[in-house]
Amino acid sequence: MDEIEKAYREYGQDVYRYLFSLTLSADLAEELTQETFFRAMSTIDGYRGDCKVLTWLCQIAKHLWYQWMAKHARMKQAELTEQITDHRSVEEAFFLHMEKLDLYKAIHSLPEIMRELVYLRVTGEFTFAEIAKILGKSESWARTTFYRAKQKIIEEMEEMK
Repeated sequence: MDEIEKAYREYGQDVYRYLFSLTLSADLAEELTQETFFRAMSTIDGYRGDCKVLTWLCQIAKHLWYQWMAKHARMKQAELTEQITDHRSVEEAFFLHMEKLDLYKAIHSLPEIMRELVYLRVTGEFTFAEIAKILGKSESWARTTFYRAKQKIIEEMEEMK
């Protein structure tokens, strides 16, 4: 129990930020962070020590996020008309929605590790050093991989036009 409390004090904020970068919801990130440490506490005997504790916790968090998405996959998305503000025309809102949709399709087409890195960098606003720590890689790997991911996204977006 003391190990989990120590891990929560040391890594709780990092796990929360990681989950927030995936969920874009403070409430959901908080809920999944708590569930992550609960799962870690119940499976601490399964931790082999072949990776850093933060990497292990982020893997648990990522799997919990996947489980949550699968459970809520049937939830309907907000309709386009709800996204339209008073100062935008229907056409502007439609094209903005389509561009965003194409961007997320391009990101989704990336290999999983690149996709995760992009989400951490863009939506989680993690530094390359923090991303490297979370993914168990070097900072230069994170920088290079992010650059390559951006290039692939640009190519994919150009192909969609």
